[in-house]
Amino acid sequence: MRLFPIALLAALAAPPALAETHLVKMLNGNHLGGMVYEPEFLSVSPGDSVKFLATQRGHNAASIGGFLPEGAETFLGRINEEIEISLAHEGFYGIKCSPHFDMGMVMLIRVGDAPLEGVKLPEDMPQGAKDRFAKIIARAGAAE
Repeated sequence: MRLFPIALLAALAAPPALAETHLVKMLNGNHLGGMVYEPEFLSVSPGDSVKFLATQRGHNAASIGGFLPEGAETFLGRINEEIEISLAHEGFYGIKCSPHFDMGMVMLIRVGDAPLEGVKLPEDMPQGAKDRFAKIIARAGAAE
């Protein structure tokens, strides 16, 4: 019966899974053109966080209404300031730069193993954002 206390101690001493923090730059442009997040697509584990870096002026990071997993909280970063968000819910998170949303400054974060075919864009999204998301999804799918 001494195995039970030993097993219990081993379980309690096991290190917890460490969440990662992923860095995203907010940029006025890169090789993809236009205002962008770099990277434009992340695939992360539940519990990870994403820190948006105010690399160049004039940008923020905000959730897109209707483009979050069920139960996920919306967020709105301030212009020219960094923001870190924790991603607890599995699914897709659509991210936008508020002043450049119409121009297509968006990114996609997948939490967990959801297939890219499951991405559902909100109907009322500006065309520039829809076009950029289509390119992001195509590039991410080609990389898998």
